[in-house]
Amino acid sequence: MRRSLFLPVLATVLLVLAGSRAAGAPVGGAPVTLQAADGTQLAATYYSAGEKPGPGILLCHQCNRDRSSWNELAEMLARAGFHVLTVDYRGYGQSGGNRHLDLPGAERDRIVRDVWPRDLDVAFEYLRARPGVTAAMGAGGASCGVNNSIQLSKRHPEIKSLVLLSGGTDRSSRQQLKDKSSLPLLIAAADDDGNVVQYMEWIDAASGNPTNRFVEYKTGGHGSEMFKAHPELQGEIVAWYEATLLGKGKPASTDNAARRNAPTTRLLVMTDDPDGAAKLVQTLQAEKAKSSSSTVLEPAFVNLLGYMLVGEGDAKGGIAVLKFNADAHPTSSNAWDSLGDAYLADGQREKAREASEKALELVGSDPSVSAERREIIRKSAQGKLDQLKAKRPG
Repeated sequence: MRRSLFLPVLATVLLVLAGSRAAGAPVGGAPVTLQAADGTQLAATYYSAGEKPGPGILLCHQCNRDRSSWNELAEMLARAGFHVLTVDYRGYGQSGGNRHLDLPGAERDRIVRDVWPRDLDVAFEYLRARPGVTAAMGAGGASCGVNNSIQLSKRHPEIKSLVLLSGGTDRSSRQQLKDKSSLPLLIAAADDDGNVVQYMEWIDAASGNPTNRFVEYKTGGHGSEMFKAHPELQGEIVAWYEATLLGKGKPASTDNAARRNAPTTRLLVMTDDPDGAAKLVQTLQAEKAKSSSSTVLEPAFVNLLGYMLVGEGDAKGGIAVLKFNADAHPTSSNAWDSLGDAYLADGQREKAREASEKALELVGSDPSVSAERREIIRKSAQGKLDQLKAKRPG
């Protein structure tokens, strides 16, 4: 993924470019068929700003939607002078291929890691080649499109501004934001969307760009779903790209110092350190010695820290954090089930079995979780036990 990919674009374009577009005039997206490197047909829609030169913007949809979720925003951006391309990931919407979520784990990971970047490079090269598209470009993404957008900016330095809605990203992407002259970010998320706000605060802290804008809603749902509850967000996105790509006024930045200095954010950032797991456990132990009611000791948050480490390939670090959680909350069925996941990821089969059995023992009388959550934990723990029984070594 680190090498520069300039892929030939084979496109069947069904569009007629209009002349200079009057402000506020209707914009109709034109369907485009792109051919991926392996021959898969990718469906896209191109929204032209007409003959007037302007930046290109590639929008990456979330994984429970398709490119149509961007229709209204893309039309607004085209009326404002941007050339916009939306594209369906393979297996989504009208694109060919298999949807990654329908594939086995290893193949699913390969699609996300290796195939999506090549597909999006095809889309980017198509957009960059459109008449009138200027050198400075932008990208935006929702949910899984957040990581795709950041990774796209890593491969294409022409991208000068990002819009990120309700998504997490991986360590290499956070490092990308930190290491280069950090791109200005418009970040938006809603409190009713699980831990998403914390993930987005982590991205902002990794970036540290003083011009970043952070939009937080109490309610609104996930990704582009926020447009329905908060239609003004689309206007903010248009204004953001106008400021950061066209130089129309200053970006509507927010003061994010309090977010970046919050104890939970500092711990999330710590997971990216080379010795982050050891630092995390030391910090958690110190907090516990001071006050058991500290926000960083909330079981769900510590769980999140542990899973983040496991997800980044540091299973032993994840075990250390999740074992702290189980020791601190010995009657929590979820803490033991999570520890079982970490042991299993590290290949410690016997300890994974013990932790899963402990979770099953506790779940029926665990007052900290709802009946619905109990059933989820029960299935998770039993699933690990079944897997361990079915795959005995030798």
